[in-house]
Amino acid sequence: MMTAAIVLAGGSGSRARIDINKVYLPIRGRPMLAYSLDTMDKSDAVDVIVLVVREVDREQAELLVQQNEVGTPTMIVGGGRTRQASEYEGLTALAGRIESGEIDCVVIHDGARPFMSAKLLERVIARARRDGGAIPGYVPEEPLYETQDGLIVSLAEGDLRKVQTPQGFHALPLLQAYRRAKRAGFEGVDTAETVERFSDLPIRVVAGDPRNIKVTYVEDIFVAEDLAYDWQRDRGDA
Repeated sequence: MMTAAIVLAGGSGSRARIDINKVYLPIRGRPMLAYSLDTMDKSDAVDVIVLVVREVDREQAELLVQQNEVGTPTMIVGGGRTRQASEYEGLTALAGRIESGEIDCVVIHDGARPFMSAKLLERVIARARRDGGAIPGYVPEEPLYETQDGLIVSLAEGDLRKVQTPQGFHALPLLQAYRRAKRAGFEGVDTAETVERFSDLPIRVVAGDPRNIKVTYVEDIFVAEDLAYDWQRDRGDA
Protein backbone atom coordinates (compact mmCIF):
# COMPACT_ATOMS: atom_id res chain seq x y z
CA MET A 1 0.00 0.00 0.00
CA MET A 2 1.27 3.45 -0.92
CA THR A 3 0.65 7.07 0.00
CA ALA A 4 0.67 9.80 -2.63
CA ALA A 5 1.17 13.47 -1.82
CA ILE A 6 -0.43 16.05 -4.13
CA VAL A 7 1.14 19.50 -3.86
CA LEU A 8 -0.91 22.39 -5.26
CA ALA A 9 1.53 24.84 -6.85
CA GLY A 10 -0.64 26.56 -9.43
CA GLY A 11 -1.39 29.86 -7.69
CA SER A 12 -0.19 33.37 -8.40
CA GLY A 13 1.33 36.23 -6.44
CA SER A 14 -1.44 38.79 -6.87
CA ARG A 15 -2.47 39.11 -3.21
CA ALA A 16 1.17 39.19 -2.16
CA ARG A 17 1.69 41.97 -4.74
CA ILE A 18 4.42 40.15 -6.64
CA ASP A 19 4.50 39.40 -10.36
CA ILE A 20 5.54 35.74 -10.17
CA ASN A 21 3.90 32.59 -8.87
CA LYS A 22 4.57 33.00 -5.15
CA VAL A 23 5.56 29.35 -4.61
CA TYR A 24 8.80 30.11 -6.51
CA LEU A 25 9.54 33.22 -4.45
CA PRO A 26 12.93 32.87 -2.69
CA ILE A 27 12.65 32.50 1.08
CA ARG A 28 16.13 32.69 2.59
CA GLY A 29 17.65 31.69 -0.71
CA ARG A 30 15.32 28.77 -1.51
CA PRO A 31 12.11 28.76 -3.54
CA MET A 32 9.12 28.55 -1.21
CA LEU A 33 7.95 25.32 -2.82
CA ALA A 34 11.30 23.64 -2.10
CA TYR A 35 10.63 23.53 1.65
CA SER A 36 7.50 21.36 1.63
CA LEU A 37 8.84 19.34 -1.30
CA ASP A 38 11.96 18.57 0.72
CA THR A 39 9.90 17.51 3.74
CA MET A 40 7.81 15.11 1.66
CA ASP A 41 10.84 13.73 -0.14
CA LYS A 42 12.60 12.90 3.12
CA SER A 43 9.55 11.31 4.76
CA ASP A 44 9.25 7.53 4.66
CA ALA A 45 5.46 7.99 4.78
CA VAL A 46 5.27 9.41 1.22
CA ASP A 47 5.82 7.10 -1.77
CA VAL A 48 4.76 9.32 -4.70
CA ILE A 49 4.64 13.10 -5.16
CA VAL A 50 2.39 14.90 -7.66
CA LEU A 51 3.12 18.57 -8.33
CA VAL A 52 0.11 20.34 -9.83
CA VAL A 53 1.34 23.41 -11.70
CA ARG A 54 0.33 26.04 -14.21
CA GLU A 55 1.52 25.09 -17.68
CA VAL A 56 3.47 28.33 -17.83
CA ASP A 57 5.42 27.18 -14.76
CA ARG A 58 6.07 23.59 -15.86
CA GLU A 59 9.70 24.15 -16.87
CA GLN A 60 10.40 25.95 -13.60
CA ALA A 61 8.81 23.10 -11.62
CA GLU A 62 10.87 20.51 -13.47
CA LEU A 63 14.04 22.49 -12.75
CA LEU A 64 13.13 22.77 -9.07
CA VAL A 65 12.69 19.00 -8.75
CA GLN A 66 16.00 18.44 -10.49
CA GLN A 67 17.96 21.01 -8.48
CA ASN A 68 16.59 19.69 -5.19
CA GLU A 69 17.56 16.14 -6.16
CA VAL A 70 14.15 14.79 -5.23
CA GLY A 71 14.46 11.03 -4.89
CA THR A 72 10.79 10.21 -4.39
CA PRO A 73 9.06 9.42 -7.71
CA THR A 74 7.53 12.73 -8.79
CA MET A 75 4.93 13.56 -11.42
CA ILE A 76 4.26 17.08 -12.72
CA VAL A 77 0.77 17.66 -14.05
CA GLY A 78 -1.07 20.69 -15.35
CA GLY A 79 -3.66 22.20 -13.05
CA GLY A 80 -7.06 23.69 -13.65
CA ARG A 81 -8.58 27.16 -13.42
CA THR A 82 -9.51 26.76 -9.74
CA ARG A 83 -8.20 24.97 -6.68
CA GLN A 84 -10.94 22.36 -7.02
CA ALA A 85 -10.05 21.74 -10.65
CA SER A 86 -6.36 21.44 -9.80
CA GLU A 87 -7.06 18.90 -7.06
CA TYR A 88 -9.16 16.96 -9.55
CA GLU A 89 -6.31 16.94 -12.10
CA GLY A 90 -3.88 15.67 -9.46
CA LEU A 91 -6.23 12.85 -8.50
CA THR A 92 -6.93 12.00 -12.14
CA ALA A 93 -3.19 11.55 -12.71
CA LEU A 94 -3.25 8.89 -9.98
CA ALA A 95 -6.64 7.37 -10.84
CA GLY A 96 -5.39 4.11 -12.34
CA ARG A 97 -3.14 3.38 -9.38
CA ILE A 98 -5.88 4.33 -6.91
CA GLU A 99 -8.49 2.13 -8.59
CA SER A 100 -6.08 -0.80 -8.67
CA GLY A 101 -5.50 -0.44 -4.93
CA GLU A 102 -1.80 0.35 -5.31
CA ILE A 103 -2.28 3.81 -3.79
CA ASP A 104 -4.63 3.69 -0.83
CA CYS A 105 -3.98 7.05 0.86
CA VAL A 106 -3.63 10.57 -0.56
CA VAL A 107 -2.60 13.79 1.17
CA ILE A 108 -3.17 17.17 -0.47
CA HIS A 109 -1.03 20.15 0.51
CA ASP A 110 -0.75 23.83 -0.43
CA GLY A 111 2.62 24.68 -1.94
CA ALA A 112 2.26 28.10 -0.28
CA ARG A 113 2.59 26.43 3.15
CA PRO A 114 6.35 25.86 3.17
CA PHE A 115 6.88 24.98 6.84
CA MET A 116 4.86 21.82 7.21
CA SER A 117 6.86 19.58 9.55
CA ALA A 118 7.52 15.89 8.96
CA LYS A 119 5.75 15.16 12.25
CA LEU A 120 2.60 16.96 11.09
CA LEU A 121 2.67 15.24 7.70
CA GLU A 122 3.07 11.80 9.24
CA ARG A 123 0.46 12.50 11.92
CA VAL A 124 -2.11 13.33 9.24
CA ILE A 125 -1.25 10.25 7.17
CA ALA A 126 -1.43 7.90 10.16
CA ARG A 127 -4.83 9.23 11.28
CA ALA A 128 -6.21 9.22 7.73
CA ARG A 129 -5.15 5.61 7.25
CA ARG A 130 -6.81 4.66 10.53
CA ASP A 131 -10.07 6.59 10.30
CA GLY A 132 -10.59 7.57 6.65
CA GLY A 133 -9.83 11.28 6.73
CA ALA A 134 -7.66 13.66 8.75
CA ILE A 135 -7.01 17.40 8.73
CA PRO A 136 -4.74 19.51 10.95
CA GLY A 137 -6.28 22.28 13.01
CA TYR A 138 -5.57 24.40 16.06
CA VAL A 139 -7.54 26.72 18.33
CA PRO A 140 -7.33 30.30 17.01
CA GLU A 141 -5.40 32.71 19.20
CA GLU A 142 -7.53 35.74 18.30
CA PRO A 143 -11.23 36.05 19.26
CA LEU A 144 -13.79 35.31 16.55
CA TYR A 145 -17.26 36.79 16.22
CA GLU A 146 -20.42 36.46 14.18
CA THR A 147 -23.24 38.93 13.70
CA GLN A 148 -26.80 38.22 14.78
CA ASP A 149 -29.41 40.86 13.96
CA GLY A 150 -26.65 43.41 13.57
CA LEU A 151 -25.04 42.60 16.92
CA ILE A 152 -21.61 41.06 17.52
CA VAL A 153 -21.66 37.66 19.24
CA SER A 154 -18.47 35.95 20.43
CA LEU A 155 -17.96 32.39 19.19
CA ALA A 156 -16.96 29.65 21.60
CA GLU A 157 -13.24 29.05 20.96
CA GLY A 158 -13.39 25.47 22.22
CA ASP A 159 -15.53 24.48 19.23
CA LEU A 160 -13.44 26.27 16.58
CA ARG A 161 -10.30 25.28 14.71
CA LYS A 162 -8.13 27.02 12.15
CA VAL A 163 -7.69 24.35 9.49
CA GLN A 164 -4.47 23.76 7.57
CA THR A 165 -3.02 21.38 5.02
CA PRO A 166 -1.86 18.67 4.43
CA GLN A 167 -5.24 16.94 4.48
CA GLY A 168 -5.27 13.16 4.10
CA PHE A 169 -7.93 10.65 3.01
CA HIS A 170 -8.51 7.11 1.88
CA ALA A 171 -7.69 7.35 -1.81
CA LEU A 172 -10.61 5.68 -3.59
CA PRO A 173 -13.42 7.47 -1.71
CA LEU A 174 -11.50 10.72 -2.24
CA LEU A 175 -11.29 10.17 -5.99
CA GLN A 176 -14.96 9.23 -6.16
CA ALA A 177 -15.94 12.33 -4.16
CA TYR A 178 -14.11 14.58 -6.62
CA ARG A 179 -15.78 12.91 -9.56
CA ARG A 180 -19.19 13.50 -7.97
CA ALA A 181 -18.27 17.09 -7.18
CA LYS A 182 -17.20 17.69 -10.79
CA ARG A 183 -20.52 16.38 -12.10
CA ALA A 184 -22.33 18.64 -9.62
CA GLY A 185 -20.24 21.68 -10.55
CA PHE A 186 -19.19 22.07 -6.92
CA GLU A 187 -16.20 24.22 -5.87
CA GLY A 188 -15.03 23.61 -2.29
CA VAL A 189 -12.79 25.87 -0.24
CA ASP A 190 -10.55 22.93 0.63
CA THR A 191 -10.35 19.17 0.22
CA ALA A 192 -12.22 18.42 3.44
CA GLU A 193 -15.31 20.33 2.34
CA THR A 194 -15.57 18.30 -0.86
CA VAL A 195 -15.06 15.02 1.00
CA GLU A 196 -17.63 15.99 3.64
CA ARG A 197 -20.25 16.78 0.99
CA PHE A 198 -19.63 13.97 -1.47
CA SER A 199 -18.51 10.96 0.60
CA ASP A 200 -19.24 9.14 3.84
CA LEU A 201 -15.65 9.32 5.09
CA PRO A 202 -15.29 10.49 8.70
CA ILE A 203 -12.86 13.38 8.99
CA ARG A 204 -10.82 13.69 12.18
CA VAL A 205 -8.90 16.74 13.38
CA VAL A 206 -5.29 16.25 14.46
CA ALA A 207 -3.11 18.81 16.20
CA GLY A 208 -2.01 21.48 13.75
CA ASP A 209 1.01 23.76 13.91
CA PRO A 210 0.84 27.59 14.04
CA ARG A 211 4.17 27.70 12.19
CA ASN A 212 2.56 25.96 9.22
CA ILE A 213 1.45 29.31 7.79
CA LYS A 214 0.07 29.95 4.34
CA VAL A 215 1.91 32.76 2.54
CA THR A 216 -0.87 34.85 1.05
CA TYR A 217 -0.14 38.54 1.62
CA VAL A 218 3.04 40.59 1.45
CA GLU A 219 3.37 40.70 5.25
CA ASP A 220 3.38 36.88 5.31
CA ILE A 221 6.63 36.92 3.35
CA PHE A 222 8.45 38.64 6.22
CA VAL A 223 7.06 36.11 8.71
CA ALA A 224 8.19 33.32 6.37
CA GLU A 225 11.74 34.67 6.33
CA ASP A 226 11.93 34.32 10.12
CA LEU A 227 10.32 30.87 10.11
CA ALA A 228 12.73 29.72 7.39
CA TYR A 229 15.67 30.53 9.63
CA ASP A 230 14.16 28.39 12.40
CA TRP A 231 13.38 25.62 9.90
CA GLN A 232 16.95 25.58 8.59
CA ARG A 233 18.43 25.80 12.10
CA ASP A 234 16.38 22.82 13.31
CA ARG A 235 17.64 20.78 10.36
CA GLY A 236 21.22 21.92 10.83
CA ASP A 237 21.21 23.95 7.59
CA ALA A 238 21.37 27.45 9.09
